[in-house]
Amino acid sequence: MDKSQITQAMIDAYDEYTHLTLDRRRFMERLTALAGSGAAAAAIAPLLAASSASAEMIAADDARLNARDVVYGGSSGEMKGYLVRPKDETGPLGSVVVIHENRGLNPHIRDVARRMALEGFIALAPDFLSPSGGTPDDEDKARDMIGKLDPAVTVADAEASLQFLAGLDGANGKVGAIGFCWGGGLVNRLATKSPDLKAAVAYYGAQPPAKDVPAIKAALLLHYAGLDERINAGIDAYRKALEENGKTFEIHVYDGVNHAFNNDTSAARYDKAAADLAWQRTVAFLKKNIG
Repeated sequence: MDKSQITQAMIDAYDEYTHLTLDRRRFMERLTALAGSGAAAAAIAPLLAASSASAEMIAADDARLNARDVVYGGSSGEMKGYLVRPKDETGPLGSVVVIHENRGLNPHIRDVARRMALEGFIALAPDFLSPSGGTPDDEDKARDMIGKLDPAVTVADAEASLQFLAGLDGANGKVGAIGFCWGGGLVNRLATKSPDLKAAVAYYGAQPPAKDVPAIKAALLLHYAGLDERINAGIDAYRKALEENGKTFEIHVYDGVNHAFNNDTSAARYDKAAADLAWQRTVAFLKKNIG
């Protein structure tokens, strides 16, 4: 199946399926109507979805890294996560909480944590489904579980992850957070609640209520996809609140790309040029704000 046969309407239908109210059966019915046949829809669906087979850009056993699964205290019980740090680190390093999409802690997010560690940071990718038994292999089940999480609990668990990182040997005590999709929204909410968060990077994340913006202490870097009408509807109000409250922030909108443009495991939505530019900006921003 040629990627060029995937239309924006198909991508929008997938976004509605993964983030809003469309269930799997209705999504496939709509995709079949758009594609012209059930066979075409069956071929297109995997290109819209994320592929775990293509999740690894940095090998899990990369000799430049020390990576391991960890368990630490969450807000009301154990949190599990994936901790990665440069093997030949010199001097105290800044730390970054890497917050997953609504699929949970999957191979792609583990890979993003390894990428972050290769940039010179200590990276922790928490599993925010830890209180529910951990991230399942079934993405539909993971999305359903994410939807049932208490937002206040997820913020508290993000803060616990931040404090765990800040206290690690070899850390400089300055912690940032980067999140994607659901995780981008959590990064925004964490910024309104955590006075210790130094830098927050949200990729196409839902914005927090304007009334909570005055409490933000962290510097913000906000990445948005130009075609992401659902999330972008909140940009203007967020920008206004940030400006009125004198916050330090950058907003970048990448024209012509879709929600999840950074996720290189999704053939239809990934945009290498936008992803590379956003990553360069992210690394520079984190080095400036957390060292």
